[in-house]
Amino acid sequence: MDSRKIVLLVGALFVAGITAFFARTLIAGSAAPQAAAMGQPIAPPVAGPDVLVATRALPVGTILDATALKFQPWPKELVDGAYYLKSGTDLSKLQGTVVRNAITAGQPVTKGALVSPGDRGFLAAALGPGMRAVTVSVSNQAAVAGFVFPGDRIDLVLTQTVAGGGDGQPLKVSETIMRNVRVLATDQRTDNTVGEDGKSRLSTYSTVTLEATPKMAEQVAVARTIGELSLSLRALADNSTELEEAIANGAVSVPTGDPKAEKAMLLRVATQPQAGSSSFATGADVSRFQRSSVPPRAPSGTASTGGMQVTTNAAGAPGTAVVQGPVVRVARGNNVTIVPVGGKN
Repeated sequence: MDSRKIVLLVGALFVAGITAFFARTLIAGSAAPQAAAMGQPIAPPVAGPDVLVATRALPVGTILDATALKFQPWPKELVDGAYYLKSGTDLSKLQGTVVRNAITAGQPVTKGALVSPGDRGFLAAALGPGMRAVTVSVSNQAAVAGFVFPGDRIDLVLTQTVAGGGDGQPLKVSETIMRNVRVLATDQRTDNTVGEDGKSRLSTYSTVTLEATPKMAEQVAVARTIGELSLSLRALADNSTELEEAIANGAVSVPTGDPKAEKAMLLRVATQPQAGSSSFATGADVSRFQRSSVPPRAPSGTASTGGMQVTTNAAGAPGTAVVQGPVVRVARGNNVTIVPVGGKN
């Protein structure tokens, strides 16, 4: 090969190497400033007093508990006179108050947004739109031994004794007539009694005020005359489980493409009390010596006496006793005669 071509080739390779070296240096040098630019500046601490804010969204009618509120630093120039300041607020006294105006998460709570027990319109503020307050009498055992507090959700159970005919033994039955009912107050108390250790103190009570629809209020009024009412405390996870079942069954349609509408629908369904589609248990479900259905009534003109059946005449006087076995009942006017199978009329 010509020496001139060799020199040109070596020179071209040298220039290419120098160019690649400088290009790599420029790329490596620009990475450090880019990483530094992505760093988040540390926000300066807020200079201001601690004010009371909502830890979550609080719709109208929410009964406040210890987890719904907290104190948070707030800019001094934005503090309003209606805010609750930490220096002069007892947080325990706000438990059991009801939200009059909706409060978003992180928003300061104003004094006009809460209604305290005993204030005029307190119970009306606790009720949701279109709902009613109804009070039922309960015993200590029927009220989950005092573990039910205002704001909890319960199922309402009706226990009754259904009289029947035949041998006269009644049917004992217990039936869940309502689900997901919110407790508004217990013995006219809407707050949880807190002990010195900060925990809720259990107390017995004889009446419970519930939130119900107008139709459910009528049903509760009738149920009080039928039998004994008991409370069954619901777990917090039950609402989401029943909501998933309702969506799977097609009973609830979830809006698509609108997150706000979907969230509002889920909240509305989760807080809606339910009546109908009741479940029940009879005495036979817990004891083999109890009935599973109401016994039939004895026909007119006959009565059961031990292992014998007795017929009566029109005057009501007892007639001939007939032993048990396959029989045929023959009615002549008001008289009913029982004839054993194979006998003569």
